[in-house]
Amino acid sequence: MDSGKVVHRGKPDIHAIRSRASGKTQHIQEVSAKSLELNKVIRLLEDPLTTNLKERHLFVLKKLLKRSQNGFLLRELAGIAKILNICAEKVNDHPQYVPVLCEALQICRFPFLKEKASDELNYAQDVTEFLGHMGRLMRVSDVDVRQQLVESVKSFYSCVAPKQLLDGLQPTSPGYRLQLLERSDLTQTLLLSMAAVENQPAIKLQLLQTLQILSSSSDMNCALMLRAQGAETICLHMNEQDPSGQVLFRSSEILWNLLERGSKDEVTAQLSTIECVVSLKEAFFHQLLNSFRHSDVQLRNDLLVITTLIAENPNPLLIESLFAKQLMPFITFPELKSPNSLVHNFKLTYNNEDLKMKKLLLNLLVLMSRDIAALQLYKEEGVMLALLTLIKPPAASSERRPGLLHWSSGQQEELQLQALAVLATVAPLMVDDYVLYQGNACMLLLLDWCVGQDAYFGHGHSFHGTGGRGSKKAHMRHCIRVLRAVTSLGDESVNQDLCDQGTINQLLAILMQMEVRPDEEDAVTLGIKSDIQLILSVLCETDMHRKELFGSEGVEMVVHFLKKGSNKFYSGLGHNKLILSTVDCVWSCIVGCYTTEDFFLAKEGLFLLLDLLSSSPRCVHSIVLATILELCDNTNTVSHILSWRNGDGQTAPGLLLQLWREEEAELGVSRSRNGEITDPKRPTLSPHQQEESQLSFPASVASASVLEMTENLRSKIYSIFCKLGFQDLPGLRTKDYVTLSIVKRYLDFKVGEMWDEISRELSVDGVRPVTPDEEALSSMCKITEDTATRVAAEQSSILEQLEKTEISEEELMYTEIKSHWKQRELTAKSWDHYVAKTSNYEILKEVKAQREKYIESSRNKSKHKDAALHPAEQFIGQVLAVESTDAEGPAGVKLTLARTHIKTSAEEEIQPTTRAPEYFSTVSVKD
Repeated sequence: MDSGKVVHRGKPDIHAIRSRASGKTQHIQEVSAKSLELNKVIRLLEDPLTTNLKERHLFVLKKLLKRSQNGFLLRELAGIAKILNICAEKVNDHPQYVPVLCEALQICRFPFLKEKASDELNYAQDVTEFLGHMGRLMRVSDVDVRQQLVESVKSFYSCVAPKQLLDGLQPTSPGYRLQLLERSDLTQTLLLSMAAVENQPAIKLQLLQTLQILSSSSDMNCALMLRAQGAETICLHMNEQDPSGQVLFRSSEILWNLLERGSKDEVTAQLSTIECVVSLKEAFFHQLLNSFRHSDVQLRNDLLVITTLIAENPNPLLIESLFAKQLMPFITFPELKSPNSLVHNFKLTYNNEDLKMKKLLLNLLVLMSRDIAALQLYKEEGVMLALLTLIKPPAASSERRPGLLHWSSGQQEELQLQALAVLATVAPLMVDDYVLYQGNACMLLLLDWCVGQDAYFGHGHSFHGTGGRGSKKAHMRHCIRVLRAVTSLGDESVNQDLCDQGTINQLLAILMQMEVRPDEEDAVTLGIKSDIQLILSVLCETDMHRKELFGSEGVEMVVHFLKKGSNKFYSGLGHNKLILSTVDCVWSCIVGCYTTEDFFLAKEGLFLLLDLLSSSPRCVHSIVLATILELCDNTNTVSHILSWRNGDGQTAPGLLLQLWREEEAELGVSRSRNGEITDPKRPTLSPHQQEESQLSFPASVASASVLEMTENLRSKIYSIFCKLGFQDLPGLRTKDYVTLSIVKRYLDFKVGEMWDEISRELSVDGVRPVTPDEEALSSMCKITEDTATRVAAEQSSILEQLEKTEISEEELMYTEIKSHWKQRELTAKSWDHYVAKTSNYEILKEVKAQREKYIESSRNKSKHKDAALHPAEQFIGQVLAVESTDAEGPAGVKLTLARTHIKTSAEEEIQPTTRAPEYFSTVSVKD
């Protein structure tokens, strides 16, 4: 009974265990059964014996899809993809398979299902291949299949809630399918199917919507589309028949996504073909002439922006496609009347979108101006006249007819500034038209208006209006830039026309008027000032009469700006440009005209240049030195240079020699610690020259030695010293004399460098000179080396003399110190003896006895009766001055001493009232 009970109790436990085990086994069997069932379906569809059993196929497929109605399992995707491909092949002959494909694509909208967390990683490749197979279903011509496909792809980017799932199944993560989509060729396949849906407008529109979503969501998708020539494909299909009117809009959005998220250069390169430019032209003009809604006008501007990006390419084909020619009447509208029939029906509403279009068209003028054919087109269409009409100041504009639409004041300002910016680029390229339409007069009229006192408040909204809000500063800035661009051409007719109209005095007056308001020290103001100075430099550089017109007023202006110095050179606002343009003004407008030069010197302008040379960064030194060198042709300049001192007391020659040393340190020239020549064979050669001396250059190319003279400061410093002379220069130290010995022989060293360079080039080229020439080359190189050796010896002599002088000064110092110590010892001994007398009576008696004995001996030797009253005087010496003579040793030291009289006992008796006589008599104590 008990054993039976035990057995009875054990059976349920064993049964329960077997139930769990059987459950797992059952699940595995179900999985295997499903896989086996999927393989059976594939064999049923592919087997030649069952390939024609269409009804059986459809029954099995519907059963399979019903089982997967909540989503496809990840592990089954490979088999599902194969089944879909087989069905796609059968659709052409048997349309009954279309519902199966449609239902399968509908199921694809749901997330894929996973049984384990690791399935996403394990079946990633299957998912990627399945997505690729999905895209290839676009080859099926049936409208329903294509529609279901694009809708399924769009659903990837929306949250489609899965239906109730079986136990053990979970949907994949939301971004899983999108990440694998970027690794598949689905995007490229959909793009390439654009040609297949030309006759299906509804599908084409949905396909464009899908491509728009794909391109806006991922940079990788944009790269895949561009790899398949996506920009070109979209552009070529955007003008096809479209009842909905949405194809062009979707196409432009896709192009924008490719530009923003893809490679801009690759997009513009694909759109730069003649077919794409023609397609863009047709789309733009269709929108331009048929746009009434706000969205259509925006689309028109978007197409114009894309055209602008294409125009930035080296060969945009806008001229060849006649796009540019058809744009010209609209660019000059409404400033000029055009006989073109397209313009007759074109009307502006003068809203912000029309303003953007006008500004984009003006910007196109700048981009297309790089093509000579475009400049010829500008001449034919009167572009220069339209631009000069746009820049007229408001006061000079034609009166507006009441009741007609026109640009607002803010819009007019933006267009005016945009036209000025275009003129700065186009006017130098079209000088003939600029002169023909009196461009200089228009610019000067605008400049007069800019400095006028009439009330005008700039809006400053546009890019070109930066810094001009509430004033006319932006207009002046761009007006000056146009004048600078035109004058920099060097066209004498244009420059003479400006001078004849009084431009020099007008610009000087504007400069000084701007200086009256020193609070306006912003980047725009400083840019205007430097541009004005550059214009004056160009106008006066080659004409003596114009330099005379520059005159005292110009000198005052230059001196004023030089006094500002270089303290704000690195402020970032433009003070560096202003300093350089000011020095350029001195060189171009003052140097060469003796009247202005003398006035400049009288105003201490040369002192200011030297101050600038002393305090400015190295990048300014070259132009300042060149200007000072040019001024040295004036006989009054040398005295000004020699009399200059900086704040530290340094003289101009000392400053020049300091710059020489800094320049050689920058070049890496070999020098000792004291500045001596260390290599007589290469006294002034830099490492860079040594490297280039191993190369051979054609005769038309300047050698390294010649280029070196133009690129660094040494040649300029040497030339200035040639004007100053090499003797009796003020304020030089020994180190300066060492450097000066090199400067004095700089030209000899450069000549030697040239001969050595010639010899090296002949050797590199394998050319052997004839014997006399070879001997001459060797002699020239030897002469240079001997000269360098002599200079090195001279430098050593200078340093030795300096060392001797320092030793002599040191000896004098020690002698003076010794004298001072001797005096202090005598004084101390005298004091000790005085203290001893006052504290010890025996010593006092002894001193008194010695004193009386000395008096007696003095009286006996006296030759006169009054000799006792005039005893011999004793002195203590004090050094007042020390001089050195030519003698060597202590004998070469001459001391000047001051003597202090020491009174004797007789004097003490004669003058008993003298204070502390014993103290003064202690110096007679024998050492």
